[in-house]
Amino acid sequence: MSRKTTTAAVAACLTGVLALAACGGGGGFDNSGGSGATQPPASGPVTITFMITSNGPADVKLQQDTVKAWETKTGNKVQVVAASDINQQLTQGFAAGSPPDVFFTDANVFPTYAKAGNMLAYGDQLDMKSDFYDGLVKTFTYDNKFYCAPKDFSTLALIVNTDLWTKAGLTDADVPKTWADLETVAKKLTTGGVKGLVIGDTRDRIGAFMKQAGGWITNADQTQMTADTPENLAGLQEVQKLLASGSTAYPKGVDSGWGGEAIGKGKAAMTIEGNWIKGAVKNDFPDLKWKAFELPEGPKGKGTLSFTQCYGVASASKNQAAAVDLVKYLSTAEPALALAKGLGVMPSLKSAGDGYKAAFPDEAAFLAGAEYAQGPVTVAGMDPVLKDFDTQLQGLPGADPKAMLARLQKNGDAVLK
Repeated sequence: MSRKTTTAAVAACLTGVLALAACGGGGGFDNSGGSGATQPPASGPVTITFMITSNGPADVKLQQDTVKAWETKTGNKVQVVAASDINQQLTQGFAAGSPPDVFFTDANVFPTYAKAGNMLAYGDQLDMKSDFYDGLVKTFTYDNKFYCAPKDFSTLALIVNTDLWTKAGLTDADVPKTWADLETVAKKLTTGGVKGLVIGDTRDRIGAFMKQAGGWITNADQTQMTADTPENLAGLQEVQKLLASGSTAYPKGVDSGWGGEAIGKGKAAMTIEGNWIKGAVKNDFPDLKWKAFELPEGPKGKGTLSFTQCYGVASASKNQAAAVDLVKYLSTAEPALALAKGLGVMPSLKSAGDGYKAAFPDEAAFLAGAEYAQGPVTVAGMDPVLKDFDTQLQGLPGADPKAMLARLQKNGDAVLK
């Protein structure tokens, strides 16, 4: 999951998991991870260990409250464990043959676990498979198997400080619909120590411009690199143009850690962020007045990025049947919507969309992006290549975007071959 920043430590903590791929299912791993077949149910009630990421006790309590109905119905118990470093703890659990039964896993980490045989491919057992957004199903498909139910997701939108917007004499009619509009509005909003637009300096934000130009890093099934293309170049050149104009900056250029901090501190009039920003604003900048709009269209139309996690089920779990049943319960509209509301994300079920829009009418722009959002690159072994690309992007506007894309193409080709 890439929220405020990218997951910088993932590559290091997954080294042990990658090594397990060569063990041929040893160390307690069950080859059902490849077949998708669950182990026979245990006799009598069982206790499911459920490892989550959390921002504190409130998240743990929300998860505990949400599973109570399932516990009552089945007689099983759920032990919710808040991980301090979930990737490291999962790696250790897989190596020891004693991972949690169910766990959150990020889209960029998932393929490594799947390739190593650590995860059960249970997705095709889910009755609600067709209710998940298609892009999310694709994200959690590896080797033509739908592995795990998407838990929730977020998309990017244009976040506007409405006080600064009004102060600049702008109205709803000025909300940028195209790149040219964005350039104009960003310039009007740039005054003194305030930048019109602050955007994160990695592919997790800049990639939206590549998508709007009709490009992306790989082809649809992630079997070929498509980085070094005119479309991707157009996307990077637009970001380069915005930065060079002085109306746009990276967060570090306005002494901020991310776009949400920049707009919260009044150093940016606009930023491009996901719906996780509402929690950060509520906690850190409660006086900020803001609105979210769909991102402006590029030369090839709309484009945004999605970020998601799934409910992983361990191939080494002795409670697979109960674990999958728990996921099935969590993947129905009522609990999915309750968790989305509580965690500040969007439900992965299309059937829960109306309920989400009714609860959060001001955030419709995020949900609208679900129909055309680009998911992350989920190719095992690609993470170092993508992080290198992020480092190159931080050199804009002075660096050469064509050279960046050629390097990304070369390094990515080496992984796919």
